[in-house]
Amino acid sequence: MTVVVGTAGHIDHGKTTLLRALTGIDADRLPEERRRGMTIDVGYAHLALPDGSELDFVDVPGHDRLVGNMLVGAGEIDAALLVVAADDGPRAQTVEHLELLDALGIRHGIAVVTKTDLVSEERTARVVAAAQDLLGRTALAGSPVLAVSSAQGDGLDQLQSALLALRDRVLADPTAPARSGSNGVRLAIDRVFSVRGRGIVVTGSLRGARLDRGATLRPVPGHDTVRARELQVHGQPVDLVTDGGRVAINLAGTDREELSRGVVLTTDPAVRATDRLLAILDPVPKLDDRAAASAWPLRPGALLRLHLGTAAVEARLGRGRRDAADLPDGRRVVTLRLGRPIAAATGDPFVLRVPSPAATAAGGFVLESAPPVGASRRRASPETLRALAMARLAGDAAAEHEARLALHGLLPRREGEPIPAIGRGFGPWLLAVGIADGLEEATVRLVDAHHDAEPLAAGAPLAEVRRALIRSLRRQVTADDRTASAVADGLLDGLVGGGRLARTADLLRDPRRSTGELPPEVRAAMDRLERALAAPAPPPLAEAIRLARCPAEGVRALETAGRIVRVEPDLAWAGTTYRELEAVALRLADPGPLTPAALRDATGTSRKYVMALLEDLDRRGVLRRTPDGHVRGPRAPR
Repeated sequence: MTVVVGTAGHIDHGKTTLLRALTGIDADRLPEERRRGMTIDVGYAHLALPDGSELDFVDVPGHDRLVGNMLVGAGEIDAALLVVAADDGPRAQTVEHLELLDALGIRHGIAVVTKTDLVSEERTARVVAAAQDLLGRTALAGSPVLAVSSAQGDGLDQLQSALLALRDRVLADPTAPARSGSNGVRLAIDRVFSVRGRGIVVTGSLRGARLDRGATLRPVPGHDTVRARELQVHGQPVDLVTDGGRVAINLAGTDREELSRGVVLTTDPAVRATDRLLAILDPVPKLDDRAAASAWPLRPGALLRLHLGTAAVEARLGRGRRDAADLPDGRRVVTLRLGRPIAAATGDPFVLRVPSPAATAAGGFVLESAPPVGASRRRASPETLRALAMARLAGDAAAEHEARLALHGLLPRREGEPIPAIGRGFGPWLLAVGIADGLEEATVRLVDAHHDAEPLAAGAPLAEVRRALIRSLRRQVTADDRTASAVADGLLDGLVGGGRLARTADLLRDPRRSTGELPPEVRAAMDRLERALAAPAPPPLAEAIRLARCPAEGVRALETAGRIVRVEPDLAWAGTTYRELEAVALRLADPGPLTPAALRDATGTSRKYVMALLEDLDRRGVLRRTPDGHVRGPRAPR
């Protein structure tokens, strides 16, 4: 893996000059940067190491007004190169950059005291000691501190050796960004530009799996896909990138307006566009006496600036009881509502800044890139948030999965994934046991209530029970129509398979209860009425009922059992006949739109019957009306 090292430090402390002395590359690429002698935007360089590998460098501005640009570079690095000028010593941006690196969780680095040719050895030693003291109060504690003169070359060989050791430390750390696991490619865009005759080019630090020329990537946020037409590493075209690091991609299938700094190109399904995050916040280290460094905890509702990857966006802390929880170690779980969607995945580190007066407020990482919303949000509480955070911090994947299910109530289930103890599987979905048990009990009670209300009926209509179950499910968890239908069908199948309910045709009944027996003369009348309606053009229902001498309870029993299907107040077919007509309509709708005339000719009926049938099939979703005729609908049997 190629390790990406980011510079840090106060303005004019020699970051860009040091990189130029190390690599021979001037990271100041903008004319204004060269004219003013300061880094304004993020620059890049690379160094060939003696063992044949390379290091990538991200050079960031040190001016206090350009911290946002600094974070663009720091958001995608693996290690830090802190630069402190010997003639100036640690200054405001030295401290602020260290706070930002600590907030981002950067644990590997080197501090370099530059401009040693301008001061005495005693002064250099004092600045080295001051840098060591600052590092000792951050996650970079114990990092080496070297003295270097970029102008005279003193100490550059030792710095190269230290960089090689730094590379090895990063690669040996499984939690470092360059080594962290990924389910696909991920590149956070930091530059977008056009090349005449080539089109759109983006650059960024590549993470995750290998990237091949011609690969299809998904911009997040975004809706379409793009193709990696060409790849370049350090200015040279390549067919694939296997070791990460700095990459330039010539894209096909997009306009420049659709891409910007902060967009992520990825194949990782865990990366999603979101305008809401559940996160764990960590206070910044107190490196000086500034008030912003001690403004912890942040007040609910505070307006902040979130920096994640190469993106920056306004973020407001949630203020409700379901939005926060305190952790035993002093950290805090919070909900962040963002000003616009950004790309994020669980585990992503970020920095929160106070906009005025500008200062670092907190660091942290994403606990959940899709926090519960809607009905599922009612399940959130300080207890459920704390359980999820503690499981994540402990690295207990099983406990984290259970806590996430307890928080959402309903989660997608990946193939081969074990079902947690508090969950039940319904196809590609996991449902919390408490919700599943409650829905089952409610469904059984609904069927029993139907038996009590209509003791002579053969059972409760399946469609009615299913609709009630879907409504109950969506009152407890957030689910779209397709998901709710799939889970409801799984619950009903489980009730029938487990013997708690029995199904006959389109009816559900309690198998422990026997349905009422109708008198023989009523059953005979029911048979006569069913036979009378078993024709493509049946007589009016009222007339058929009179001729069959069928009482009202017999008609209700026929409808409940599905033996007759009423489509209008005075029009009904026998159930078998209706299903035959439905099959004819579906067969004719397969090759193209079905017209009333075609159905009339195929059934030998009149327009009166055809239009009533089509309207009923359209109402049930079996067919769907279009300007050219009827086509198969969303509920047509497959």
